[in-house]
Amino acid sequence: MGKKLSAYRLDLPKELIAAEPLKRGEARLMVVHRDTGKIEHKKFKDMVDYIQPLDALVLNDTKVLPGLLKGHKEKTGAQIEVLLLRQLSAQYNLWDAIVSPARKIRVGNKLFFGDGELVAEVLDNTTSRGRTIKFLFDGDNQAFMDLINTIGVMPLPTTIQRKPTEQDKLDYQTVLAAHLGAVVAPMTALHFSKYLLKLLELKEVMIAPITLHTSLSLFNTIDVEDLAKYKMDAENFIVSPMTTAKINRSLEAKKKIFVVGANMMKAVENAANAYGQIKPMDQWTNHFIFPKFQCKITSALITNLHLPQSIPMINTAAFAGYDLMMKAYETAIEEKYRFFVYGDAMLIL
Repeated sequence: MGKKLSAYRLDLPKELIAAEPLKRGEARLMVVHRDTGKIEHKKFKDMVDYIQPLDALVLNDTKVLPGLLKGHKEKTGAQIEVLLLRQLSAQYNLWDAIVSPARKIRVGNKLFFGDGELVAEVLDNTTSRGRTIKFLFDGDNQAFMDLINTIGVMPLPTTIQRKPTEQDKLDYQTVLAAHLGAVVAPMTALHFSKYLLKLLELKEVMIAPITLHTSLSLFNTIDVEDLAKYKMDAENFIVSPMTTAKINRSLEAKKKIFVVGANMMKAVENAANAYGQIKPMDQWTNHFIFPKFQCKITSALITNLHLPQSIPMINTAAFAGYDLMMKAYETAIEEKYRFFVYGDAMLIL
């Protein structure tokens, strides 16, 4: 079971899709036991009780750029939006971007943002909505990024049906955010506060950050019924030597590896070697995890409650088992758990 897209249909009431986050650590946590099928209802901060000394907690330390820019076209003044996806060249201020409305933004157009302090020129069409743009900016790259942070807004998923606010610049960023490159926040890691991480450190839990630059592809609609035929977009991930040492120490001590985020499993599992440990890596992966994928490293998963038929939901089924995950999701709907980016979480043991 679980190898067909239609198997992941659920009747999810729209009011259960969270529009605002709760205080970090205060969301609900459904604890799902794979060995017995038992389901417990806790608070997220209670996850501390389930993780033991020398267990490893693998978190994503990517950083989201508030790269949704609202502006207007030269001459016509038409209102436009540009979402920055990836910096192609810091020296020449070249970016890969998605534009809207795409039909009105053509090669050669000049685009103005903020109060006119930032100007870009469209250089090329890459896809129907994709463009290569060059910013006409005199300062260095740090000054440019500072300006983007000032005038840009967080690119919240459109499923959250409200406009981003300045508060989202804090709420849609994890407390570990360090390496700029994500377009989508690692949603489950948003639950962790500095206080909660300190409690885990005092408990001698191994905090092991991996950088996975999450892209918009995480929210792509799967367009095939047979999941074996679905092709993921590639995402860059980096496993440092320090994180490698921490995770391998936990493995050698026969302790658990808690992975935070269903999407993070592909980074952890891609870094596995033939000896059941992990190795340092800086690579791209388009690995799509679905049942019956067998994890070599991940022994516990902390993940949000995701939208039906979404990539993270299917990733979760690969770890929890299809039948148990569907039972948990049906329970979550009955118990009115909150879903999606700013919603509640599951701990699957």
